[in-house]
Amino acid sequence: MATIVNSTQSVLKDTYEYYLWTLSLSDKRTEGWPLVDSPVPTVIYTLLYLFIVWIGPKLMANRRPFKLTWLLVPYNLAMAGLNAYIALRLLTASFRLRYSYICEPCRQKYDPDELQIANAVWWYYFSKLLEFCDTFFFILRKKEEQLTFLHVYHHSTMFGFWWIGIKWVPSGSTFLPAMVNSGIHVLMYTYYGLSVFGPRVSQYLWWKKYLTILQLIQFSCALILGINGIRTGCEFPLWMHYVLIIYMISFIVLFGNFYMKAYMAKGSKCMEVRYGQCLDDEETIRHRKLKSN
Repeated sequence: MATIVNSTQSVLKDTYEYYLWTLSLSDKRTEGWPLVDSPVPTVIYTLLYLFIVWIGPKLMANRRPFKLTWLLVPYNLAMAGLNAYIALRLLTASFRLRYSYICEPCRQKYDPDELQIANAVWWYYFSKLLEFCDTFFFILRKKEEQLTFLHVYHHSTMFGFWWIGIKWVPSGSTFLPAMVNSGIHVLMYTYYGLSVFGPRVSQYLWWKKYLTILQLIQFSCALILGINGIRTGCEFPLWMHYVLIIYMISFIVLFGNFYMKAYMAKGSKCMEVRYGQCLDDEETIRHRKLKSN
């Protein structure tokens, strides 16, 4: 027993010392920024999110669903505005710095444009916390069928993934996935906010299906850039390239599988796919439920 205890203590000590060593490599420019210094807030918020995902549907089981139209419209349009701000800040600063879209090392420079990119990346990280509300609204509206594994997996991992980004590499090649994803989110949240009004409005939102295609292209490009970074020896943390590759493969497999079922399967009438759920308008969902009953 004493041997086991000593071994455990040794492992914990080595792990803690390794963590302290990694902190010495973190980017000094983001020290003191909200939620950045310690992983504890990010871990706590993520665990709280998963707890609500588990307990929420149970608490709503015998309650009527909330409509929340008054809240969904301003929330989604505000999220579209925030993502537009992030994408624009990243685009303008990276353009002035002549950033490479293939490989851009992260330099701890205090140039105003470099700091603008770091600030935009922080807002992108923080937006992943705000996106937890997507799930909470599904729960309050009793749309448990939309709480898919892909949806929960995406939301619960992105927040932690981007804490790593803002802590160690808040500029350099980090800007590209944040900028592209924010641009797609502008269209996505705009669509989702307007589609709340039902088929009278959603029939004019012609770009809904192309959002899914853009997301799949985004995942594929990120995967290619990660592989190319390893192949060319891009001056960027090597382990981040591997994490990116594994993460993108998981999205391509999960998201691609759902896309096939939602859009390409015989008889499928899915209007739009978002993080692994079919976002039909209210009338389509109502007819589907009546048919199943």
